[in-house]
Amino acid sequence: MGAFLAKFRWLFSSQFWVLIGAACLSGAMSDGARADLKLCNATPGRVGVALGYQDKKGWAIEGWWNIPSQTCESLLKGTLPSRYLYVHAVDYERGGEWSGTHFMCTKDQSFTIRGTKGCEERGFSRKGFYEIDTGTSQSWTIRLADPEKTTKAK
Repeated sequence: MGAFLAKFRWLFSSQFWVLIGAACLSGAMSDGARADLKLCNATPGRVGVALGYQDKKGWAIEGWWNIPSQTCESLLKGTLPSRYLYVHAVDYERGGEWSGTHFMCTKDQSFTIRGTKGCEERGFSRKGFYEIDTGTSQSWTIRLADPEKTTKAK
C-alpha cells in the first residue's frame, strides 16, 4: 500500500487540485450560448466522476460519469445549480482518487442521492469531495490533468 501511495501521491496533493481548477467560461453569455457544467479528462486513462451540489430541494449527489481519456463531457446542462460544486473522481486505470474534505454519499453503481447525512445508515458509502467555487459564473469547465504534464510557471 505504501508503494501505491508513493506512486500516486500527486492525486492526493493540494497542488493537484489547483491543476484541476477550472477554466471558467464567461458569466456574460451571448444569445444562443448554452450554460453547462463540463468536465474535461486530460489524463491518459478513463476516470469516474461523482458530483455534489445544492439545488432548490437541498443536497444532490450524482455519479458516476465515465469520462474517457482526452475528452470532455457535460455533467449538468443549463445554468449551474449553485455557486459551490463538489467533485470526487476515480482513476479507473492507474488507481487513486481525487477527493477532499467535504463528505457526501456515493454508491458503486450509477446513482442520484438526496442528502449528505447518515450515508452508511442509508446503505451508501461516505466519500470526500473537493469544493469548487464557481463565483458568479453561469457555466464552468473542470479540467482533470496529470501534474507531470503541466508546465510550471517561472
